[in-house]
Amino acid sequence: MLLDTYDLTDPGFWARDDAYPILDEIRREGAVQRHESAAEGPLWAVLTHREALAVLGDAGSFSSLGGSLLGTGHGPPAGSGRMMALSDPPRHRAYREPVVPFFSARRAAVLEERVRELTERVVERLLVHEKIDFVRDVGAVVPLTVMCDLMGIPDDDRDEIVDMCDQAFLGRNPAERRAAHQRLLPYLLQLAMERREEPGDDIISALATRLELDEVVLNCDNIIVGGIQTVRHTAAMAMLELIRHPDAWRELGEKADPGLATDELLRWTSVGLHVLRTATTDVELAGQRIRAGDRVVVWTPGANRDAAVFEEPHRLDLARRPNRHIAFGWGEHYCIGGPLARTELRVLFTTLSTLVAEVEPLGAFEYNQSIINFGLDSFPVRLHRR
Repeated sequence: MLLDTYDLTDPGFWARDDAYPILDEIRREGAVQRHESAAEGPLWAVLTHREALAVLGDAGSFSSLGGSLLGTGHGPPAGSGRMMALSDPPRHRAYREPVVPFFSARRAAVLEERVRELTERVVERLLVHEKIDFVRDVGAVVPLTVMCDLMGIPDDDRDEIVDMCDQAFLGRNPAERRAAHQRLLPYLLQLAMERREEPGDDIISALATRLELDEVVLNCDNIIVGGIQTVRHTAAMAMLELIRHPDAWRELGEKADPGLATDELLRWTSVGLHVLRTATTDVELAGQRIRAGDRVVVWTPGANRDAAVFEEPHRLDLARRPNRHIAFGWGEHYCIGGPLARTELRVLFTTLSTLVAEVEPLGAFEYNQSIINFGLDSFPVRLHRR
């Protein structure tokens, strides 16, 4: 079996130019396969769209309590059962419901003008620079600012909180990112205690008036991570692919439907590489007998380039319809911030295609070393005004 030759849990695999052709060959040998990872031990790899939906849509048989991501060790992780990402129904809904109104499609539509104003301001400012880092200077700025709005971060604290989030998510190494999180968590705790006494119309207040304080902090940290990482990595990886596909870049500026184009860029990049679940009972999946306690990994790029669902899956088609990608997951754990992330990405690429004639790469880009959100650590470019 080819999966004995390649380790999907190694970030280096996803940085290969031939990663997707290899993945096609692996998938042809089986929709669900036993995978021995050097770092993670025995896993079941789910590589097709149908089986991915089966796992993600069945929280009863495939639990999040044992962890939702690789890289956190074996056994229940810290925060298990106390936050959205690490809970199952019905407890999951208790964490999710208070913040649903802040991330609904209706709220995203209300926020769109704010997102557009911020995005245009960012791009206009960067057009005068000879060199920028697309990851740090473009992809992260608007999501961070919008998240501060939704969290109700006081204006006087925003520079500090943006700096903490910047270091927590863009730090040069794990120690630097961990140190920033240790600064962020006490700050969130302080805000949670204040909002419990004097609640406002913000995410922290909505959680603080319903949950224990440690649950508030864990869920706020989880929301910030999800709200920033997906947009930042998708933006940078999508821009890289648009440079590699100049016809698609021209189409984006001339005739592409922004909504369809955004979904295709989400499918194509699939930056959230995987979702982890643990089987709660013996179950059969694509002819494989999975035992209770086995860890099951849905590989998002495998599902999103499955030829059984996507016609010509290796063609970047900005007009693709239908587009049943699972870049935001599926089922109970479908990304709560999906509507807002779509809005931020759609506005970003609409703004870029309107104001920018060319995004010129300046030197080599660097992939990060993550299988959680696979993307770029740095991407030096110059924006040329249209």
